[in-house]
Amino acid sequence: MIEISDVSYRIGGAQILNGINLALPKGGISALIGPNGAGKSTLLSLVARLMPLQSGQVTVDDLTVGACANNTLARKLAILPQASDAAPLLSVHELVSFGRYPYHKGRPTAQDHAKVEQALATFGLMDLAARRLDTLSGGQRQRAQVAMTFAQDTDYILLDEPLNNLDIAASRSLMQVLRDLAAAHDRTIVIVLHDINYAAAYADLIVAMKEGKVVASGAPDDIVTEEVLKDVFGTDPKVHRIDGKVMIEV
Repeated sequence: MIEISDVSYRIGGAQILNGINLALPKGGISALIGPNGAGKSTLLSLVARLMPLQSGQVTVDDLTVGACANNTLARKLAILPQASDAAPLLSVHELVSFGRYPYHKGRPTAQDHAKVEQALATFGLMDLAARRLDTLSGGQRQRAQVAMTFAQDTDYILLDEPLNNLDIAASRSLMQVLRDLAAAHDRTIVIVLHDINYAAAYADLIVAMKEGKVVASGAPDDIVTEEVLKDVFGTDPKVHRIDGKVMIEV
């Protein structure tokens, strides 16, 4: 479980997060939603120790972020931030191999190679392994980057808006792979999403944020309602139920 206790964060005079208290369960997919500037990416970065905590505490199972060694946390939690464009001349295999660095420190073992091969197979990248990143489509590059986090072999995977710049087919494919990872590989995935329909369709838990605070947290049926979404986004969405799933009319 990821436990976030009384976490606040400021940049200059701007209050980005304000007293966040949140428990993200182990297992399944937890989606963070909210308007631009809600603090979603900042919260994810603090959990992943990409930015130092200013106040409050974050624990990941028995590890306290900021108090444990970075290498120890890197074996428990992996993150793919928004600004994650890798060197374009790298091959897909080379990029995915970077996920094993917390273990081998530049001296990969047979186990490291096996984990890379598993990640390539899981994300359907075997045929692209030798291709350079600059020859791939946006969806293929994004799959390769997520495969790198999977190769890190952590219990927790944090993804910051991985559907950006992906078309509908690529987005659905990636979300289905993540759903399968959570179910078949016992991974816990925390993902920032702008498209509420993807959160409703694939997440087990949705956390709605606004102005640096958690407005609501719960199952999709409880969060994807006209009342909650109007409060969070300041708009009047139409919510429909289709085949037992909630969906926002766009």
